[in-house]
Amino acid sequence: MTALSTADALSSSSPAAAPTPAPTVSARIAQALAPHATEVFGVMGNGNAYFIDALGRAGLRFTAVRHETASVAAADAHYRASGRIAIATTTYGAGFTNAATSLAEAAQARIPLVLVVGDAPGTGPRPWDIDQAGLAAALGAETIVATAADAAEQTTRALERAIAGRTPVVLAIPYDLASKPATDTATLRPVVLPAPLRADTLDTNAAAAALAAAQRPFILAGRGAWLAGAGEDLSRLADLTGAVTASTALGRGLFARAEYDLGVTGGFGQEEAMRLVGTADVVLVVGAGLNQFTMQFGALITPGTTVIRIDDEERDHPIVTQFVRGDAKLSVEAIATRIAWLGAEPSGWRESVAGLADGSLRARPAGQAALPDGLLDPRQVATRLAALLPEDRVVVSDGGHFIGWANMYWPVASPNRMLMVGTAFQTIGLGFPSAVGAARALPDSTLVVTTGDGGGLMALADLDSVIRTADRAIIVVWNDAVYGAEVHLYGRLGLSQEAMRIEQADFAALGRALGARGSVIRSLGDLAEFEQWLADDGTGTFVLDCRVSSSIVAPYQEEVYAFNTRAR
Repeated sequence: MTALSTADALSSSSPAAAPTPAPTVSARIAQALAPHATEVFGVMGNGNAYFIDALGRAGLRFTAVRHETASVAAADAHYRASGRIAIATTTYGAGFTNAATSLAEAAQARIPLVLVVGDAPGTGPRPWDIDQAGLAAALGAETIVATAADAAEQTTRALERAIAGRTPVVLAIPYDLASKPATDTATLRPVVLPAPLRADTLDTNAAAAALAAAQRPFILAGRGAWLAGAGEDLSRLADLTGAVTASTALGRGLFARAEYDLGVTGGFGQEEAMRLVGTADVVLVVGAGLNQFTMQFGALITPGTTVIRIDDEERDHPIVTQFVRGDAKLSVEAIATRIAWLGAEPSGWRESVAGLADGSLRARPAGQAALPDGLLDPRQVATRLAALLPEDRVVVSDGGHFIGWANMYWPVASPNRMLMVGTAFQTIGLGFPSAVGAARALPDSTLVVTTGDGGGLMALADLDSVIRTADRAIIVVWNDAVYGAEVHLYGRLGLSQEAMRIEQADFAALGRALGARGSVIRSLGDLAEFEQWLADDGTGTFVLDCRVSSSIVAPYQEEVYAFNTRAR
């Protein structure tokens, strides 16, 4: 008898293999997402359970957060930190409405992401179903509905709309289809995106001529310049023209020559440095929105100044005198090439500005050692932490009065290392949720979260998510027992402050209860345990509960107050 191989034995004795079942609609969506994203953030519920189950088999990593607002906030922050799109997911109904605030922030901030949600069954809404597409549209997000016949195609369309439109897109899975077989079996097609827009040569030549002739050229860049990859080209253009540079709050660290950079414009800027901007004769603005905070409520740039703006969308602004519609990188390259061809000499302005190269023009007040209320001066805390925080860090800033301290005192290496969340929609409470996405995006860097006590308490559920997710995190809570932005505006206007005050919480204890280390900081000496943790190359999360005085008002808040009192 001839011996059979194992393969022969199996083939001769086993029944015919059953045909591979068709993937479900949820699995097909996960398969279509996998070539373009690696991270999914969410909370499981009835409407997305099958989708979440399919993620691992498709090669996507799922990070569970504790509140649905963190699903979108984490995906949002992941993109801000890495430039790679991420996916959020919630169930239908209450899960979707819980994500509304962070979805609105993503829409306002122009962040591409895909939110995969459960939805009402195709047979019609149940008593607890709502018009989710209508709500999403009101927040600024389009909804695409998957079907069994086109789940993969609709997923690809959602990715294209999100990335090309720089916007969140909702991808809805009707409840009765989530576990049903998909009937679309075609090979997944690639995501097709439009080519970067090339500006008209007449416009870039005109901009080059104005900059070449400028005696005091100034370049202001925002996050759009970073996203376009224009940092190196802008730095070259600054060298060619001798321009002084600065950035918006979302463009920090973009320019290579820090010694000729003023830092952030607006209320986060140093007062003398902002006055210098007003003396520029030609201003180039690249990838910046020119909002009221960047522009010091209209006071930053002197009326009559030549202002050239580069943007790939036609956006009117009263101070702009020349508009270049095109991709930031391509447009800046064209302008720099034209200036080099003209043979123009650098203006020499930046070398002539006293205090610029040596950094004294960017110096910040160090704060007071003792205040009448016995609490810490936040400027002193920020100064000390600037010397202690690891250089390789990504800072996630929640919204609130305290945002001035990190933005004024903590330099960052590049725009994706300072994430200001909540500012587009003017909300607080997204700090902890967003930090989860940043931790996944840049896992080798130290995560630094800066939050107020009001926003921290609002987002407390996802303090746990930060502690679970981050390899190494430092959480700084500016704990002044008030809603500072309200106290420093409406309190000063004479409104009752009772509702503006918060019973003081012990964030160090809350952090310890969830597995972190933590210290209450009432003096700079109380940082000793934290300093030792840093010296020991500590891992995990350390919470600094900084008891700061509400008597110190951030300069940007003074601008807000002055503007509102003028308006009255």
